[in-house]
Amino acid sequence: MDKVALVTGGARGIGRAIVEDLRRDHRVAFTWLSTEPDPVLAGEGLQPIRSDLTQDGQPEAIIRDVVERFGRLDVIVNNAGLVRSTPKENFDREDHRAILDLNLLVPAALLAATMPHLKPGAAIVSISSMNAVLPPKDAVIYGASKAGLNLWTRGMAKELGPQGIRVNAVAPGAINIPEDPRPEDLTALFVENTAIGRIGRPEDIAKAVRFLASDDAAFITGETLAVTGGYRL
Repeated sequence: MDKVALVTGGARGIGRAIVEDLRRDHRVAFTWLSTEPDPVLAGEGLQPIRSDLTQDGQPEAIIRDVVERFGRLDVIVNNAGLVRSTPKENFDREDHRAILDLNLLVPAALLAATMPHLKPGAAIVSISSMNAVLPPKDAVIYGASKAGLNLWTRGMAKELGPQGIRVNAVAPGAINIPEDPRPEDLTALFVENTAIGRIGRPEDIAKAVRFLASDDAAFITGETLAVTGGYRL
């Protein structure tokens, strides 16, 4: 258990599944803000960190804490994100900035703070969304933030490739979060439009993240892997 991973937004949903998957053979730090971590997300090799990632200085403080505790950092999973309605009739600058800040700027801030510690073989994996290419009604700014994250992923892959650092993303389809399941009628609609014939689970995304973070994906960078079950093929 030599490698160290940082997962943002790791207390619930997809983030929790990623933490539980990676902890099998990584030491894992994860951030949380409003959802206090389950007691099972504790123990040797785990470091919960309560933080508002959008506050000035927090990304730098988190990276410093992780490196001081574990001595290194090999994997960053940018999972923390914000979905908020932004209807065209109501421009709310604060809401728009909050979405762009957490979904797009925080990954850039974390990477900048981590650069002195990343070594060849390190991997960055961000959680994007199918809404980066399928614009969501009344939430286009959210989709735009994820489209920007996809482009950032490609750009950083190009810049960091010569240093042996890979940068990829995973774009989930419709995922049912155990803590906040979708209504049955909406779930049925997603299933009807998904080739696999079921809605996604957080574990489906965690497995994709594990692959992209691992040496098995050593020749993959700059990609956004759609894990949607064939949604809207």
